[in-house]
Amino acid sequence: MPQQPPVRSTASPPSRPDASMSLLTNVMDHSLDDGYAEAAARRNAEGGGLPRTLRAKLGLAAGLVLAALVVTLGAAQARISAPVVAKEREELIDRIDAETSAADKLEADVDRLRDEVGERQRKALEKHGGDKAELVTLLSGDTEVHGSGVKLVVDDAKGTETGGGGPRESAGFSDTGRVRDRDMQRVVNGLWESGAEAVAINGQRLTALSAIRAAGDAILVDNKPLVPPYTVLAVGDAKKLSTVFQDSADGQYLHALEENFGIRSSISPQEEVRLPAAPSLIVRTAQPRTADAQAGRGPGKEETETGKGRS
Repeated sequence: MPQQPPVRSTASPPSRPDASMSLLTNVMDHSLDDGYAEAAARRNAEGGGLPRTLRAKLGLAAGLVLAALVVTLGAAQARISAPVVAKEREELIDRIDAETSAADKLEADVDRLRDEVGERQRKALEKHGGDKAELVTLLSGDTEVHGSGVKLVVDDAKGTETGGGGPRESAGFSDTGRVRDRDMQRVVNGLWESGAEAVAINGQRLTALSAIRAAGDAILVDNKPLVPPYTVLAVGDAKKLSTVFQDSADGQYLHALEENFGIRSSISPQEEVRLPAAPSLIVRTAQPRTADAQAGRGPGKEETETGKGRS
């Protein structure tokens, strides 16, 4: 019987120690998902493989360089335009000075012409006034006057601020404690009726044709604004004028303003009062009366309206 050759057995490789932990092994070997790994590889390829922090620093440096470039260009532009701006400013100042000088010259011409017209009007009054020339010049405020009289000071109530408390017009009465145009009208009219021969408010001479009005916060005398306190000077018999005025209806009206609204006033006789001439004159002419007018059959040519010496 033939002898069988011995059978050689192939030895199997030894098993890994972690063969029983295949899930943990897979997690360790593939800790990064394939998709994430691919995206990271593509990002590294596009960035040249530079780290993220380095790319951030390079971007910041580029931004700073750009900002410095902009600032430098702006400074250079400002340095270039500075002489142009300075030149334009100098030209503007020269124009302002020239226009101011021209305005001052025109104002001086107006004052000179006004004085010339006033002087001619005064001469005309003296020439044609006849034996009543002095009375005419007095009523028209043509000349300065002086003599005994009274000084009347009228002021707003205490605590009334300038520019507040409403307007000074007569319309729309309200308890504001402020002197209004109607108040000054009554004061001046009361002085005229009490015997005053000439009146001025804050140095502004009043005539038979003067007007006292208000515009907002200011009282106007012949369109010239005045500010409180209002100092009224009147020429006349000092003691009599003071007494008669205080006893008159207008004097009592002023006293009521003091009692009810706190408006302040004081009156005192003066031995010597000086009033300036009116700054401008309004001359009215008349013509002789006709025979019919002289006989009382109608108005004549010489008739003319005259003021009562009130504002």
